[in-house]
Amino acid sequence: MEQGKHRAPVRTEYGNHRAPAHYEGGDGCLTTLVRIPVRIVVLVLVLPVRMLWDALVVTARAADRALLRPLGHGLRLTEALIAVPARCLWCHLLVPLGHGLLWPARAVFVSPWVALWRYVVVPGARYGIVVPLQWLYAHLLSPLGHGLRWVYREALVPAGRALAAAVRWLGTALKWLLTAVLVMPVGLLWRYVLVPLGRAVGWLAEHLVVLPPVRVYRHVLTPMGQGVARVIDLLIRGVGTVLRGLGLGLRWLVVVLLVTPVAWVYRRVLTPVGREVAAAFGFTWRVAGFVPRAVGRALLRLARTLVGAPVRRAYRTVCVPVGRFVRDAALVPAGRALRTVGRTARQTLRAARETIRQARRDAWRALAGGPAQPGPGELGSPLARTLGSATTVPSAAPEPEISLLPEKSVPQG
Repeated sequence: MEQGKHRAPVRTEYGNHRAPAHYEGGDGCLTTLVRIPVRIVVLVLVLPVRMLWDALVVTARAADRALLRPLGHGLRLTEALIAVPARCLWCHLLVPLGHGLLWPARAVFVSPWVALWRYVVVPGARYGIVVPLQWLYAHLLSPLGHGLRWVYREALVPAGRALAAAVRWLGTALKWLLTAVLVMPVGLLWRYVLVPLGRAVGWLAEHLVVLPPVRVYRHVLTPMGQGVARVIDLLIRGVGTVLRGLGLGLRWLVVVLLVTPVAWVYRRVLTPVGREVAAAFGFTWRVAGFVPRAVGRALLRLARTLVGAPVRRAYRTVCVPVGRFVRDAALVPAGRALRTVGRTARQTLRAARETIRQARRDAWRALAGGPAQPGPGELGSPLARTLGSATTVPSAAPEPEISLLPEKSVPQG
């Protein structure tokens, strides 16, 4: 079949997974013969790598669950135990302490230098240097400068102007003298002697020295050079034509003997082999993924059968009844006894506290005395029956069993 035509997409199944659809071209017998051995060899090479990869994935997930997550919780606990107390120590102890030490440090190290600068250095510099310099400038240097300026304007400037006029007149006279003595004779000599002589010499040099070589170059050497150049150009063109023909022949030989076989080998051999190797790698990587999964499932089922089931059966048949027996026979009675003991201890402590409180009140009343007791039926009499009163009055606190005020007691009828 031709290379460009394709068949319908073919889907292959392996277990519960479908391999991605691919189009199989019209391959020849070479591709068909290479495909199966290549896939077998690649499966043998890829299977250990895939099993190692799956083992590393499982190990990484177990390490993440068993180590990294508890480590993250431990880091947060470390932050709560170290960073938060350190922050509280810094904010509530060190910062206020620093603010408290700032004023003594400023009073000891900064304020003396500020006072020295403000009350010693600045007044000394002002009244010892600046004020005398101002007085010296205002009463000595300024009048002296005004006097020197007047001398300059009134004496030196007119003298300078007169001297400049004299120098200007002298320069004009020297200029006229030099022009009349030197410049004019030299100019006349150049114009009427040297220039005509130079023109005559130039005309002779041009007609006797320059024109003969120019005519020889123009009428003899130039035609000879053009003829030689044309001959060389024809030779070069002929050699180029020969070389071009040789190059075309060599190119055809290289294309026919080297490029075409290499292209055919690449298109008919290397491309199908490479395609099959790539497809074999993909196929075997997917197939190899099922082997570690099957091994893992078998090991998991074996572990459940050999370890999990006996442990579960032992837990249900032995540990649970023993635990319930221990709970009903020992833990529940012990809990009840502990609760009873705790209740009794709390009641005893409460009674002891009440007794100690009452004894403290009685001792204070015996030492300092108490308020006068109202009579029977009066507002503020004791609420309960006491040794000093035979009646009970509402809104009155009960008195202790031992009364220290026997004079106001009323005999019962």
